Amino acid sequence: MHYLFTDGGSRGNPGNAATGYLLYNEKELVEKGGDFLGQQTNNFAEYTGLASGLRLALKHGVTELICKLDSELVVKQLNGQYKVKHPDIKPLHAVVKELAAQFKSVKFTHVLRAENKEADAIVNEVLDAV
Repeated sequence: MHYLFTDGGSRGNPGNAATGYLLYNEKELVEKGGDFLGQQTNNFAEYTGLASGLRLALKHGVTELICKLDSELVVKQLNGQYKVKHPDIKPLHAVVKELAAQFKSVKFTHVLRAENKEADAIVNEVLDAV
C-alpha cells in the first residue's frame, strides 16, 4: 500500500497558486514535488495537486493507493457525496477520476490540516519562491 498526501493553495482566491504532493510507501518517502500554477483558485490548486500526485504514483508503478487531502470539498466531490458544479473544476474532476481508474484500488480520505503539514509546506515553499 502507498499513501499520497496532496495539497493546493492560492494566496488570494484567485491568486498565485501552487501544489504540493508526497508519495510514501509503507516505510519511507518515495518522491515529492510541487508546482506553481499562476493565477488560480484554491480548488483548482487542490485538484491539480491531486492529479500531479496520482501521475507520480502511476509513474512509480503503484497499484493500491490511499490519498490524503485536507480539502473536505474535493474528497466529498470525488466520493460522490457532493456534485461538482463549477465549470472550471469539472474538467479537473474528470481528469482525477480517469487517473484514479488506472489503479487497482484508490481511496480518497479527508485529513486535518495538521496531518497534511508536509504537503502544505511544499505549497508555501513554491509560493514563497515566486
